[in-house]
Amino acid sequence: MLLPYNEWRHVFKLDPAKDIEEDVLQAIATSGTDAIIVGGTDDITLDATLDLLMRLRRYPVAVALEVSELEAATMGFDTYLTPSVLNSGTLEHVIEKQVEALEEVGHMLAHADLVGEGYIVLNPDAKVAHVTQAKRLTDDTVIAYAQLADRVFRMPIIYLEYSGIYGDPKLVASVKKVLKQGRLFYGGGIDSGERAKEMSAYADTIIVGNIIYENLEAALATVAATR
Repeated sequence: MLLPYNEWRHVFKLDPAKDIEEDVLQAIATSGTDAIIVGGTDDITLDATLDLLMRLRRYPVAVALEVSELEAATMGFDTYLTPSVLNSGTLEHVIEKQVEALEEVGHMLAHADLVGEGYIVLNPDAKVAHVTQAKRLTDDTVIAYAQLADRVFRMPIIYLEYSGIYGDPKLVASVKKVLKQGRLFYGGGIDSGERAKEMSAYADTIIVGNIIYENLEAALATVAATR
């Protein structure tokens, strides 16, 4: 049975703009991970997204699309995630791109599981930080953003995104303590079973991405570490 997003503990994230060999894809999809998110920051095309979706459909794993590029939005996924970068320096990445996407493809997703993500981008050197003009935040401000997303906006997912570097477990723990209803996703720098186990103690769901393309064995070790 495919798990809904609010029961995911471990998720692999695949970038449709990156090549992945079939044996690697099979290993990832049959690893015991709870889901696979398809999404990236740039160069996301419909053809690449559809190709990856069709390849993943050979395996019994939940597949979600992060709707970050309108061109790549298509039917066939189990879940659709709409990311809003809360500490973006422009409304474009907080609400405007999401409205534009739903104007164009909302009719296709009317009966789909459409879930909002409140992103807080915490690596100022990451590509996503540059694209969204993400503001640098103190720890206290991160916690305030998380409370706003969780208790005022009632967003179902609060996503701490370190994108390429390993974050501060103490800050992740502090954010988790203030959440009342939202599920805490963590992504960034999880490249070993040890790090996966550490962050899983605080975040509800960990997202593992870059290491898939660098060290498959290390990526697979992150699954067992969350169990």
